[in-house]
Amino acid sequence: MKLIKYFFILLEYSLLTYLNFMDKQHQKKYWTNNLKYLAILLSIWFLVSFVFGILLVDELNTIRIGGFKLGFWFAQQGSIYVFVVLIFVYI
Repeated sequence: MKLIKYFFILLEYSLLTYLNFMDKQHQKKYWTNNLKYLAILLSIWFLVSFVFGILLVDELNTIRIGGFKLGFWFAQQGSIYVFVVLIFVYI
C-alpha cells in the first residue's frame, strides 16, 4: 500500500515539475494540439458507432463480409475493434 502511495506522490511531483518548466506558450500549444487530436478521434468514434452502426445500417447490409452483413458487423464487432484501435492510437 505504501508503495502505491509513494508511486503516486512521485508521479505527481514529476508532473508538477514538468509543468513548471513548461511556459504558458508551450502549455497552450500542447492543449491546442491535444484537443484537435481528441476531436478527430471522437469524430471517428461517432462515425463508426452511430453513423455506420445505426443510420447507414440498411445500406451497409447490402454488402457481405465473410457471410455476414456489413451493417450487422459494424454494429456488433467492427465498432468495438475501432474503439480499441482508437485507444491505442491515443495512448
